[in-house]
Amino acid sequence: MTDPRYLKLAKLLVSHSTKLKKGERILLDMMDVPDEFTVELIRAVRAAGATPFVETRHTRVGRELLLGTNEKFAADVRDMELFRMKKMQAYIAVRGAANSTENADVPGSLMQLHSKVMRPVMDYRINKTRWCVLRWPTPSMAQSAGMSTEAFENLYFDVCTMDYARMLQAQSPLEKLMKKTDKVHIKGPGTDLTFSIKGIGAKKCGGDRNIPDGEVFSCPTKTSANGVIQFNTPTLYAGTKFENVRLELKDGKVINASANNTKKLNEILDTDAGARFIGEFAIGVNPYILNPMCDILFDEKIAGSFHFTPGQAYDDCGNGNKSAVHWDMVLIQRKEWGGGEIWFDGKLIRKDGLFVPKELKPLNPENLK
Repeated sequence: MTDPRYLKLAKLLVSHSTKLKKGERILLDMMDVPDEFTVELIRAVRAAGATPFVETRHTRVGRELLLGTNEKFAADVRDMELFRMKKMQAYIAVRGAANSTENADVPGSLMQLHSKVMRPVMDYRINKTRWCVLRWPTPSMAQSAGMSTEAFENLYFDVCTMDYARMLQAQSPLEKLMKKTDKVHIKGPGTDLTFSIKGIGAKKCGGDRNIPDGEVFSCPTKTSANGVIQFNTPTLYAGTKFENVRLELKDGKVINASANNTKKLNEILDTDAGARFIGEFAIGVNPYILNPMCDILFDEKIAGSFHFTPGQAYDDCGNGNKSAVHWDMVLIQRKEWGGGEIWFDGKLIRKDGLFVPKELKPLNPENLK
């Protein structure tokens, strides 16, 4: 018998996240996902009157293709995938992996080549389709979270099927405030950073782009960021785990960067001209996600956190920065993680991970659960 949680999640993805309509086409991009869930998702799509197209991928196979890629092969793959994507009105990607570091030994030059050449496919998907991306719970994810497989699966389905309509309502005052904010000042251990989000706008996210969800994002104006930021959350990028990432910025550009693997960090930031500029600033509010598990779709939603993103900006609420890189780096500001403050135009907005203004307090974890 199929796990009833599969059915609940599939219905949420079709009705809430992508809002599928009769007659539409959707690409289901499934990587190392149980067939049972893929089948439930296909059935949910058909029940909505839409047509599912399915791509089944495996991380070990993907690694082998990356190891032998070149400019011509990547361009051929891009052309075929872009042709297909242009036929779709919606896109759901479910990504599992027995080994989250499967691509760790793929040379950085090949990863950069692949990212650059495939960027038009991602740009079209992000800007022209209704899309949602989520992970699939695996023992490796449970291990990264320091949890048993069963406990992690229970957490996963609780988080992924929470009341996102209620979350969206609670996010509205923060979205409104960010839309009219100019100067942002972030303080904390090893962090003193200022930038402007004037005229950029803001967008609340409650299950309509990622599952799990729970953030309100904006973006610094391209040359406004100055200061230093010390991240306290591990980050996984292209199969490599980075810790203690520290960025120093001047006039919007990362001028110094260090971590446990400083050489590889700087290689990624040198991918192209836009990789050292910032493409996103977002505040995380999911009350069920409290600790990092080295998976960005979870970590960037941690309650009391924010993320700051070298690389590509979104067309929505973006500053026009272009890059093959989009690297969300997370800083948790709850008291047990060292604390910290976020100020908007000289007004304290969040202290030690808790919102201070009355209209924002419904977003604090004890009120959002």
